[in-house]
Amino acid sequence: MYIGKYKFNTPVMLAPMAGISDRPFRNLCHQLGADLCVSEMVTSEKHLWNSRKTQLRLNHAGELGIRSVQIAGTDPLKMAAAAKFNVEHGAQIIDINMGCPAKKVCNVLAGSALLKNEALVADIVSAVVKAVQVPVTLKIRTGWDRQNKNAANIAKIAEQNGIQALFVHGRTRADAYKGEAEYETIAEVKSAISIPVIANGDITAPQKAKAVLSYTNVDGLMIGRAAQGNPWIFRQIKHYLAENTLLATPTDEEIRQIVTSHLHDIYQFYGDPRGVRIARKHIGWYITKRHGSDLFRSRVNMVDNASIQLQLVTEFLKLQPQLAA
Repeated sequence: MYIGKYKFNTPVMLAPMAGISDRPFRNLCHQLGADLCVSEMVTSEKHLWNSRKTQLRLNHAGELGIRSVQIAGTDPLKMAAAAKFNVEHGAQIIDINMGCPAKKVCNVLAGSALLKNEALVADIVSAVVKAVQVPVTLKIRTGWDRQNKNAANIAKIAEQNGIQALFVHGRTRADAYKGEAEYETIAEVKSAISIPVIANGDITAPQKAKAVLSYTNVDGLMIGRAAQGNPWIFRQIKHYLAENTLLATPTDEEIRQIVTSHLHDIYQFYGDPRGVRIARKHIGWYITKRHGSDLFRSRVNMVDNASIQLQLVTEFLKLQPQLAA
């Protein structure tokens, strides 16, 4: 499959996640096998572009993979301007957010709230595609709620207006992240359009990845929450799809090296003490399946110094083996 000039072979991608898929995490996932890592969403509100948060999201210095930037908003002209602005700052693919279920996004009728207004979807997509020379992708959910699943209609609108790939999360806006993702609607979307479709939602293991591909006939997969504390899931899935055998879980030493490298990148990117605060959630995910994780988490979260935080995490990982699955 292609997204513009970029060629992929059954890609496994990192989903855009606010506060998580920053440049350090994208680089890590790319190194561990992710074929495309989509950025945190950048607002289309121009007055916020100079904020520290947005400036960090615009920082692609040292980005290892294809630079795919997600934008969010409701006004076609503002979205077009945001797309141009991000391309000027290094974006090689623009992704439009119509999948985020967060209240603060949907309350301003952005994200997955847009699925209620198919005419506005068409206007936004058309405006963004016309504004830039790079490929434009779209991320959606299956619908607004379980009684209103219009993903197939949205997919057709997207294709007609120049979207080059569609990411579909197998839940509705009303579902948020509750319950289990469903793939029937994703399969329906895939059969309705000819552009690449990538399935997202609850793809937590190599066997599940293969089952979703088989059931939906999609062109690729997108991993979100399952990569938190488990970024090696990308190479595990790709190995299983290619060889039909399970790749061994990284050794404790490999995991220490991965975690240490990730924390160094976080500190360098955000500085101290902000990097220490950002690192806390990742540390929590990395240590979940270890003896004494709850007690250690309470202790390490009291630390405000990067060197001390790194030392504590390194010592903990050396002393506490992984729990059996």
